[in-house]
Amino acid sequence: MGLNFRKSISLGKGLKLNLSKSGPSVSFGKSGLRQSVNLKGQTRTTVGIPGTGVYYTKTSNVKNIAGMLTGNKNKDKNAKDSGKKDAASARASKKDEAAIAAKAQAKQEAEAAKAAELEQAKATVAQYEELIDTIKSVHKASDGKVDWEKVKAGNVPADMTGLVSFADRILDGDTSAYLEVIGAFNPFEDLTEFGSNFLVGTDEPGILEVEFQVKSDEVVPTVGYSLTSTGKLSEKELGKAAYYDIVQDYVASTILRVARDSFALLPIHTVLIHACDTVINTATGHEEEMTLVSAKITRSQLESINFELVDPSDCLSSFECNCNFKKTAGYSPVDRILP
Repeated sequence: MGLNFRKSISLGKGLKLNLSKSGPSVSFGKSGLRQSVNLKGQTRTTVGIPGTGVYYTKTSNVKNIAGMLTGNKNKDKNAKDSGKKDAASARASKKDEAAIAAKAQAKQEAEAAKAAELEQAKATVAQYEELIDTIKSVHKASDGKVDWEKVKAGNVPADMTGLVSFADRILDGDTSAYLEVIGAFNPFEDLTEFGSNFLVGTDEPGILEVEFQVKSDEVVPTVGYSLTSTGKLSEKELGKAAYYDIVQDYVASTILRVARDSFALLPIHTVLIHACDTVINTATGHEEEMTLVSAKITRSQLESINFELVDPSDCLSSFECNCNFKKTAGYSPVDRILP
């Protein structure tokens, strides 16, 4: 058993100073109701019935009591509650920030997708417009002109030395030489994407006759592309008038190009060109190859044309030309112009 001691010193009027191992304390009151306070701020209240040995003791802390009296305890509680609210507010703020960031990212992605869609739409429209321009501009390009007098003298580039053996016959108007040169150098090869089955013939010096198959079904689109006011791609079936207008310019432009290449290669003065296609003969109900356009073009007429600015359909109408064209029906068969 440990050593304990306790000593009480009366200070008068019920006030006592208590000395013990746990430290000094002060008690006050009267028999049956006493209170003591130690240096730790602890208070002890003892209530009893004198002479019975029955009593009740309650221990409290002066700091807690003081806090309750001054409101500090509520402040502590409020501080804790405020801390919890601040933490909750911080978590909520982070969630809000995350939501705002996610929304901003989604908006950015949507704008990027919209921009990409617009660029793709612009590219599609540009490709379509480029195709139409190419179809209507076949006549603008041409092979370089061959000077047969220079060829005869051997004054030609290395890639044209094969022409030398034909020079005398060509200058003499040998129609067989015309066909041999065309077969050897194929001047219409780069036009095969605009026409096919180029057939060439001649019976008279200075005149060449060319027939080709129109490929409007393969070359001319039936759908047009444009941008709406909101930047969306619009894809619409071409109306009959719009479609046949492109077909007319395509056929006329190709005819002019055949004439230019013919005059560039051979020293001829006239070329007859027949554009043909397979169409339904309304008299028989069967598909037949028919002539849609037949034109007779002279060198002097062609050399007076500014091909960069000319409208091919208008230009072709200035020559001797058999053509039956309607804006909403296209071409109808015609008779060929004879040499």
